[in-house]
Amino acid sequence: MEEDIAHVIARLVLQLAVVLVAAKLAGEVCERYLRVPAVLGELVAGVVIGPYALGGLALGPLDPLFPRPTNPEANPVAAVPQELYALGQVGAVVLLFVAGLETDLKQFLRFVGPASVVATGGVILPFAFGAAATVAFGFAPQGLADPHALFVGAVLTATSVGITARVLSDLHQLNSPEGVTVLGAAVVDDVLGILVLTVVVGIAATGHVSAGEVGFIAAKAIGFWVALTGLGILLAPRIARLLSGFRVPGGTLALVLALAFLAAWLAESVGLAMIIGAYSIGLALSQTDLAKRLEAPLLGVYNALVPVFFVGMGMLVNISAMQNALVFGAVISLLAIVGKVFGCGLPALVSGFNLRGAARIGIGMLPRGEVALIVAGVALARNAISTEIFGVAIMMTLVTTVLAPVLLVPLFRRGGVGTRRRGPTPQAQETPGAHQ
Repeated sequence: MEEDIAHVIARLVLQLAVVLVAAKLAGEVCERYLRVPAVLGELVAGVVIGPYALGGLALGPLDPLFPRPTNPEANPVAAVPQELYALGQVGAVVLLFVAGLETDLKQFLRFVGPASVVATGGVILPFAFGAAATVAFGFAPQGLADPHALFVGAVLTATSVGITARVLSDLHQLNSPEGVTVLGAAVVDDVLGILVLTVVVGIAATGHVSAGEVGFIAAKAIGFWVALTGLGILLAPRIARLLSGFRVPGGTLALVLALAFLAAWLAESVGLAMIIGAYSIGLALSQTDLAKRLEAPLLGVYNALVPVFFVGMGMLVNISAMQNALVFGAVISLLAIVGKVFGCGLPALVSGFNLRGAARIGIGMLPRGEVALIVAGVALARNAISTEIFGVAIMMTLVTTVLAPVLLVPLFRRGGVGTRRRGPTPQAQETPGAHQ
């Protein structure tokens, strides 16, 4: 047993070495030569070194560094070694905790109303597009009630805010009206996504789902988020004073990270994504002196762990799985883009944003990331979709995840106010993720 554990640890540290080198080299190329965010290079690096590309090849007598999973359809995240995937998820928690710390709480509360409207539109329109297209291409013989149609619609509703949060951080736009609206909408989107998935799973399993069950899940999810954020805001000054009193080296940093991890666990325990809990507690602490003092210490943790998350996401991409339904996949990818851009952008237009701001919000809500893969994995585990549909989900996830940073960066770098009511523009601020 000890030899097995030693072998697992040795392999993990080697994999981490390769992941971090690939992430930083790709990020350097992107920022220095291509003038795009490093996160895009990290995603591509994951595809290149992943099990479906170079990582799955044996080098002479050496086994593949990232072996191909034997049954990726049954468990899509099995493409990433379990230990590495877990570390990447810790990186995602750190990413959203830092994003919460960097968010202006007053600005967030000001735009929480528009964020809710944006999230609602970003769920309804993509779901309708996905389900209708599945029927139109003949993958849902039972019509819109067919599990294939329902699950494709559910996959399109997902939003993975980690990528957008990283881009906003790199561009110093987390506190912009568009930035706080996107992050707030992502929280609401997560709650709505849980409800959609609950309904879809219930219909696929039994042919119907009770309104009471959906209402209970909605109340639990929304109630938890409001309670966690509200309690965190009330207790933030006391928490800051308590943690600031520690004199042991690194004590404050370690304890505040422990608080973020605890909030992430609580969110997961009620069915929300872990990153939502981390973001909420970061947001609660954002108005304390602790947030500013933690900026430098968090820099090292951020730059070491967050790239593992994005490289891991890239490693999930199985290009060969997309080949059996390329036309359908291309249509679904296009609808996924249109659904989020217009589904989120149009509500933003009627919520006080101009065309520039609405475009930024629509593109910011575009990435599907690991959230879509998890939904697709649930569908496969219940035999509700075929491997072809799963390949389509992967293709759509790849396209939206890669496209979002490419489109979002120039929209912000061109400058200009994104709201119709001109007012003080939030000051640009240095962020822990700004330098890679």
